[in-house]
Amino acid sequence: MKLRNFEVLLIFKISKPNKIKTSKIIKMTAFHAYDIRGVYKKDFNKEDVYKIGFFISEITGAKEILIGRDVRESSPEIFEYLIKGIADSGTDAASIGISTTPMLYYATGKLNFDASIMITASHNPKEYNGLKVSGKNSEPIGYHNGLNKLEDLVKNKKIEITKKQGRFKSLNIIEEYIDFQKQYLGNLSNLKICVDCSNGMAGLLIRDILGNDVNYIFEELDGTFPNHEANPLIPKNIVALQKEVAEKKCDIGVIFDGDADRVMFTDENSEFIPPDLLIALLSDYFPNEKGHFLQDIRSSKAVSEYIGDRFTANTWKVGRAFAAKKLRELNGVFGGELAGHYYFKDFYFSDSGIMAALIFLDMFARNKAKGINVSTLISKIKRYENSGEINFEIENKKEVMENVKNFFINEEKPEAFFDFDGYRIEYKDWWFNIRPSNTEPYLRLIAEAKNKELLESKLKIIKNIIKS
Repeated sequence: MKLRNFEVLLIFKISKPNKIKTSKIIKMTAFHAYDIRGVYKKDFNKEDVYKIGFFISEITGAKEILIGRDVRESSPEIFEYLIKGIADSGTDAASIGISTTPMLYYATGKLNFDASIMITASHNPKEYNGLKVSGKNSEPIGYHNGLNKLEDLVKNKKIEITKKQGRFKSLNIIEEYIDFQKQYLGNLSNLKICVDCSNGMAGLLIRDILGNDVNYIFEELDGTFPNHEANPLIPKNIVALQKEVAEKKCDIGVIFDGDADRVMFTDENSEFIPPDLLIALLSDYFPNEKGHFLQDIRSSKAVSEYIGDRFTANTWKVGRAFAAKKLRELNGVFGGELAGHYYFKDFYFSDSGIMAALIFLDMFARNKAKGINVSTLISKIKRYENSGEINFEIENKKEVMENVKNFFINEEKPEAFFDFDGYRIEYKDWWFNIRPSNTEPYLRLIAEAKNKELLESKLKIIKNIIKS
């Protein structure tokens, strides 16, 4: 089976001892570019969570905070201390209980909350947990637009409990949310589908939406993730799905991450479908619309080439904190990322794994009715050889990135150059992106070329520059 090496599949440790720290030595704060996340009781604890709850209204201006949570073993304790902190600040809180992350986005926008917090560590292993913060209309709050201030308050400001405690209420929106998602459910009767819920939050909803005529695996909600980690980008985590697709002769395999904000697929041959290529396919779902679409800086050139002038392409930074905000600024129709996030104007410019899955399944069913299977459909989009994402564990990321950039720019003038989220340098027959991870001690590289030989030769040059 051919797999692109998307995330932690290849990790190179560069051999200069004075420049390197192992992942055990590097101390990462729980405050990251996109959210607050880390190993619970190591990178952050219940006292930190209490302070986050206490100060959250100070950075959002919200008088009432909406909360959702996943089923990780630490989530109930985090929920308890978050609510206590919010109440002690005099701010009201509401809870939708256990939910997918997109379900909280929906509730935040639909019910006009000024802020919300999702307790989840998404695709990370079981010992992790975290908090995803959103503002009004579910607009993401990242480190660049609020979490930096929140971190400073948590570390430095004194707690002064208010005399008037905030109130708390529970909300039940699950049926309303299921009905909302079902509007994207097409006639899938001609598709044989297998869904891997990864023991994550998709299992809360997906059977009620897709029904019983689907092969489900690892559907039970279990925050210990007993079958595989809830990260579909790592090849070993999709092996069970691939086997099921092959054994049951399914037309399509679907896999969600831990909080169901991401979705990925295998075709009828159990081959993993590169998530960025599906951004291109979304353009066919909106045949009567015009405007902008968004792709991240790692996306294949095949995406914009397939879409052509039907929509205006916009390349932007990786991560919801940047992507959802940018799509809103553009008033764009849709967008996506290499990591399997898909954003929609009609979903508060936010990402929803289940909504994306329903849209893609509808498109696959329509094409099968015309005699076009999934692999054939994808082959019409894919035009390049791609390295997948290669990771180098290295400390001096900025210096290395500059060395790589300077070498290629001095060798030949590029056709396009992007200098945000690392560098993306494009030539006629190939391109590469080199960027620092926002959440891990890695320098990430991805390259694409017209043919395998050209790709391998360029990768060899880049790796030699990094090693030197």
